[in-house]
Amino acid sequence: QVQLLESGGGLVQAGDSLRLSCAASGSTFSSYAMGWFRQAPGLEREFVAGISRGGGGTRYADSVKGRCTISRDNAKNTVYLQMNSLKPEDTAVYYCAADPRGWNVGSRIGDYGFWGQGTQVTVSS
Repeated sequence: QVQLLESGGGLVQAGDSLRLSCAASGSTFSSYAMGWFRQAPGLEREFVAGISRGGGGTRYADSVKGRCTISRDNAKNTVYLQMNSLKPEDTAVYYCAADPRGWNVGSRIGDYGFWGQGTQVTVSS
């Protein structure tokens, strides 16, 4: 199993940038594909970005494409989500997730078996 802990959320203004981090422990991080999801109040959890175990494959939701970059540092057991040009509609709790099928960069909640507790991102207009 892998344990995930997100950090880096906060309150920012529209147009600002944030970098979220997700630190993993308990298992071989480099064998997992990783993903970021988000959930706004009253809405379903949605996919934001994903990255394969080696970092060579990435995938983004259309809503963040061009504004967000997912990356990972397997030596530090950490995955990142760099978010630029933030909008009020990006306000949500952001969750990190791990898929033991390291080659699979999935976009569905069911693709991921391990989840963090989330970090709040609030973007004011």
